[in-house]
Amino acid sequence: MTTSADDPGPVRIVTAVLRDGDRVLLCHRSAERRRYPDVWDLPGGHVEVGEAPRESLVRELQEELGITVSEPSGPPMHAIRTATFAMQIWLVDSWTGTPVNAAPDEHDAVAWFGTSDLDSLRLAHESYLSMLTAVLVT
Repeated sequence: MTTSADDPGPVRIVTAVLRDGDRVLLCHRSAERRRYPDVWDLPGGHVEVGEAPRESLVRELQEELGITVSEPSGPPMHAIRTATFAMQIWLVDSWTGTPVNAAPDEHDAVAWFGTSDLDSLRLAHESYLSMLTAVLVT
């Protein structure tokens, strides 16, 4: 019999859609990554033990992009759940600093994209295209 201590469940992940006017920032996962290699993804990462999801998001954006974000005030704008992970996605419209690739071991590029660019990208999850498009038209 499996207990909750033996099976902690899906990995908890937090990510952000950084929106700057009519564009969003995506990170290109290195081709050497074990999971989801060579695709464009949202910045973020794992929620650590004892950490609240909002705290994790602030930490991850600092580690990956070198920016400072206040804790998101509202609920996540979107969620994705699979057998292996549970992801919460927040919309972030303001931050301090200029986003850079501060985690070159995880991503080989970060870039801004407008609506017309998104169709041609290999995105990490099938729901990203409609979600990002909706964020850019509002």
